[in-house]
Amino acid sequence: MTTELRQLRPDDWADWYGKLERAFGGTPEAPEERALWRRLGEPERCLDMRDGGETVGTAGAYSFRLTVPGGAVLPAAGVTLVSVQPTHRRRGILRTMMRHQLADIRDRREPLAVLTASEPAIYGRFGYGAGSEAVSMTLDTLRQSVDVPEGADDVRLRLVDPETGLADCEKVYEQLVTGRPGMLARQPGWERLPLLDPEADRDGAGPLLCVLAEVAGETRGYARYAVKAGWDSGGPDGTVVLRDVEALDPVVYAALWRYLFGIDLTSRLTVRNRPADDPLLHLVDDIRRCRVMVRESLFVRLVEAGEALAARTYAAPLDVVLDVADPFCPWNEGRWRLTGDEKGASCERTADPADLALTVRELGAAYLGGFTLDALAAAGRVRELRPGALREASVAFGTHRKPWLPHGF
Repeated sequence: MTTELRQLRPDDWADWYGKLERAFGGTPEAPEERALWRRLGEPERCLDMRDGGETVGTAGAYSFRLTVPGGAVLPAAGVTLVSVQPTHRRRGILRTMMRHQLADIRDRREPLAVLTASEPAIYGRFGYGAGSEAVSMTLDTLRQSVDVPEGADDVRLRLVDPETGLADCEKVYEQLVTGRPGMLARQPGWERLPLLDPEADRDGAGPLLCVLAEVAGETRGYARYAVKAGWDSGGPDGTVVLRDVEALDPVVYAALWRYLFGIDLTSRLTVRNRPADDPLLHLVDDIRRCRVMVRESLFVRLVEAGEALAARTYAAPLDVVLDVADPFCPWNEGRWRLTGDEKGASCERTADPADLALTVRELGAAYLGGFTLDALAAAGRVRELRPGALREASVAFGTHRKPWLPHGF
């Protein structure tokens, strides 16, 4: 096998993307979906592995800005579009692309790389750790209710065309970004993603709808959803398919959920991606009827370990020496002294004895506060070398809100 790794040429995009689709099962995306990903794509960040002039491997990245604990928004590479053709597996193609990509991310001075994994087992060997969770739910809206706080009746709800309401929705979203680790500050063009609604992907549901929640004339929240009609011998049995729901305060958030629970001719609501600590879990009167499922969501990789650790804040005073193993990005290997608190942090090379030993994968898992160092240690993935260091670091890495990725890429 003679392969060549090169940057994607813009004129080759259609064929290159077609090979990606083939690797993921061969079903072409809807034209409007493919067109959006083409507009959002960054060919200069896409890799094209070729064998005999044919694409056999693909990988790409988006230039994101990601919220980290403390509210800072850091440059981060959103790794995506990764595939290897079935004829070329187990030949080192993925490893070659990952190594080249991480070196490029470092050259671009992005301290973090993040991805969502179709097969989670693949990326640990490249230093990515599962750093956040997503909750999906199927809610029985007939047999439970939402307990709304005082003031919910003052919230005005208004149905608008999703396109018409886009600017108001984005204003709400923008105000929420720095309040939760893992959220993405949407770059130009990415505001179109929530409106993507190919008929072929609706699974029998109607077109996308948008409801705005207003207080004193100001938009304070929104929900985007569709309704899938259904009937059985007992009458209407439709489903509300919720795309996203956001609000700037608890009253508006509860009012939106009450609205969604009360849509005529429906008996259930499905949602695929909410935070692990979503307030809805405390608004409903019977959580057992929510059929909650939790899964990993965002995988995090520290590309520049010292810079990334210094860029976030810590929930408690911290002074710990980390012995980091990172054979895939050896510039991260060695001992780092991390000191910080809720106001800021520093992370520098040191020759002092280590307090904790771990790999960069565990740092990625704990970085956003989604998983504790203590839990990772219980799984044998973090070693405590100084008594008390594990508890100190585990508490400090915690966050008051669970990290959450609001949409895929």
